[in-house]
Amino acid sequence: MSELLEHIQIDTKDDPETSIIWLHGLGADGNDFVPIVKELDLAGLPGIRFIFPHANTMPVTINNGYVMRSWYDISNADLTRREDEHGLRASQAQVEAFIAREKARGVPASRIILAGFSQGCAMTIQAGLRHPEALAGMLCLSGYAPLADKLGAERTEASKATPVFMAHGEYDNVVPFERAQASRELLASLGYQLEWHQYPMQHTLCLEEVQHISAWLNKVLG
Repeated sequence: MSELLEHIQIDTKDDPETSIIWLHGLGADGNDFVPIVKELDLAGLPGIRFIFPHANTMPVTINNGYVMRSWYDISNADLTRREDEHGLRASQAQVEAFIAREKARGVPASRIILAGFSQGCAMTIQAGLRHPEALAGMLCLSGYAPLADKLGAERTEASKATPVFMAHGEYDNVVPFERAQASRELLASLGYQLEWHQYPMQHTLCLEEVQHISAWLNKVLG
């Protein structure tokens, strides 16, 4: 098992029964989504352990080699050309290490959610669809499916039972809306049950989206 990345942990109650592993975007860190814990209306659910890992730092090609936290390298704005397969698979192993740790702490895969924004969304799809068990859900925000040409062969049969929430901004200037649509269509063609939302926003979150996330979490965890 990979050594766990540094991370932030927030438990909503003692002895949580559910874990949400939330992956940040390029150049951010685990602190980026800590505030959302208080914004989500999850009071009626059993205790949740939120885990916000910090990706390792690396030089990122598209940002002139500047060293920042990143799950994998990005070489161009197209996102699908010259993908960093090695980096994606290395970070997939790091995500799997968090899933394994939660299972060792008594939380079954069926009560573990992977969530992510932008690059973190790509990692959610990369790891979640290849996990050998069905998870409680995958929360995919403002991102896309990486290594799309390999997904059909590599996704697991069990993962088809994992509910998927996908949301994207119609004016996203970082991950093009069309890229997200293509990922949605790919997952749908592979038999995944998707809840899709789009909003008149750029590469960010909006209040309506937070409300939809809250409702979806209550549905899949209730």
